[in-house]
Amino acid sequence: LAVKDPTAVERANLLNMAKLSIKGLIESALSFGRTLDSDYPPLQQFFVVMEHCLKHGLKVRKSFLSYNKTIWGPLELVEKLYPEAEEIAASVRDLPGLKTPLGRARAWLRLALMQKKMADYLRCLIIQRDLLSEFYEYHALMMEEEGAVIVGLLVGLNVIDANLCVKGEDLDSQVGVIDFSMYLKSDDDISGKERNVQIAAILDQKNYVEELNRQLNSTVSSLHARVDSLEKSNTKLIEELAIAKNNIIKLQEENHQLRSENTLILMKTQHHLEATKVDVEAELQTYKHSRQGLDEMYNEARRQLREESQLRQDMENELVVQVSMKHEIELAMKLLEKDIHEKQDTLIGLRQQLDEVKAINMEMYQKLQVSEDAMKEKNEIIGRLEDKTNQINATMKQLEQRLQQAEKAQMEAEAEDEKLKQEYVNKSESLQKEFCQKEKQLLQLETDLKIEKEWRQTLEDDLQKEKETVSHLRIETQEIITLKKEFLKLQEKNKQLKRICQDQEAALQELASKLSESKLKIEDIKEANKALQGQVWLKDKEATHCKLCEKEFSLSKRKHHCRNCGEIFCNACSDNELPLPSSPKPVRVCDSCHAMLIQRCSSNVP
Repeated sequence: LAVKDPTAVERANLLNMAKLSIKGLIESALSFGRTLDSDYPPLQQFFVVMEHCLKHGLKVRKSFLSYNKTIWGPLELVEKLYPEAEEIAASVRDLPGLKTPLGRARAWLRLALMQKKMADYLRCLIIQRDLLSEFYEYHALMMEEEGAVIVGLLVGLNVIDANLCVKGEDLDSQVGVIDFSMYLKSDDDISGKERNVQIAAILDQKNYVEELNRQLNSTVSSLHARVDSLEKSNTKLIEELAIAKNNIIKLQEENHQLRSENTLILMKTQHHLEATKVDVEAELQTYKHSRQGLDEMYNEARRQLREESQLRQDMENELVVQVSMKHEIELAMKLLEKDIHEKQDTLIGLRQQLDEVKAINMEMYQKLQVSEDAMKEKNEIIGRLEDKTNQINATMKQLEQRLQQAEKAQMEAEAEDEKLKQEYVNKSESLQKEFCQKEKQLLQLETDLKIEKEWRQTLEDDLQKEKETVSHLRIETQEIITLKKEFLKLQEKNKQLKRICQDQEAALQELASKLSESKLKIEDIKEANKALQGQVWLKDKEATHCKLCEKEFSLSKRKHHCRNCGEIFCNACSDNELPLPSSPKPVRVCDSCHAMLIQRCSSNVP
């Protein structure tokens, strides 16, 4: 025989026990026929079986003092997965008598049964197997298919109504032992099956009635809401009807007023038509009389129109020229501004160069003074050294003369010695003494000569040094002369730059004056355009007489606006057309404006 897996056997046993406990609880509750309390034995056995099912395969967790193995951890996860379970978890945590996690888990199971949502909560927990793997082993009942079967069986407990008191009950110290005697069959069970079937039918009817009641309550609440909305809309419609009635009454009154005004207007128009008929007859008579004059006037008007069209073309050409001049002036202004900025930059650079040249000039002038002073001192030293050399040359000549005299004396002495040796042999001792004295004198003279030679050499060395210093001074004087020449050149450049700067400043002043004149002209043009644009026409209803001839307007004397001054004149006083800058077509102007505009055009005034 094949050896079965002990964990699979445990899962099967627990599943069977769950089936028996759930079935027995439902049957006993249906036979009991009222809400269950916490002392009901099948209900207590159901909680014990559920506790064993949840404990199966639970991982042992290390705590601070000992190993812990409770089902409160996975049940606490439900509030994160199912938001409606937050209320149960909060109420379980707030219960004062519970001290252990097992007691909290038992209280949670009782509250979930009372809410009839135990199956929903555990279903959410079984779906999230990756989270359950933290609390259960892989072979646990909640991780296998048996857990899903138990959750399906728990759905049948929604038929039961339970009223459990969790607050005063000692859930921490309860012993969870399964009582198998409750699930063993007896003779009374067989006789009570028929009664159970009847009770089940009654309970089904009860559940059906409850469902109907719920649906009816929902429909009643929706109908109440609809009634409230209809009442609100009815009140709004009544208010709108009252407003509409008031508006109808006002419109009827306005209609009566308009009808009365219409009758008055009809009367006025009839009178006006009669008057116009008389005017038309008079105009017809005048037209017949003045047709010949009108032909002549037509010819003159055509001639004037040609002249005015020619004038208009001239004016348009002048306007184009003025616009081009304006663009050129703007371009010239921009170029002048750029030149001004560039010349200002060059002026700043030239001023900086001038300051640098002035500083260099001052330094050169100071160096010149210092070099001149040094030249004077060195010339004095050279003069002193020349005097010294002359003195040394004179002393050298004297010493040479003394040497020659001493040599001559020595020669004479030697000749005398030879003569005296021959003549005076006896007097040799005395001569020897004199000779020794002479030798001593010679030694003294030789030492004097050596001293004189050394002194001469030192003087020659000093002379060479002085010559070197003189050559250096000559080089410095040549450098000073070149610096003077450069200084003079820089002064000439400075004068030239000053002249250029003065010329540029004069040119800038001229350009600024021209710019100010052009700006003034542009402002005059803008003011003239604004004056032309800001003219406001007089309303036709307000004007009754012509401004020039002061005659009343009629069909023969029609109204015309002057587009220059905005006044209203008759057709005889405003029979002139001129092109204006503000309108693309030639416009009608009065006689006075026509004369003024022609005068401006002749004098080139915009």
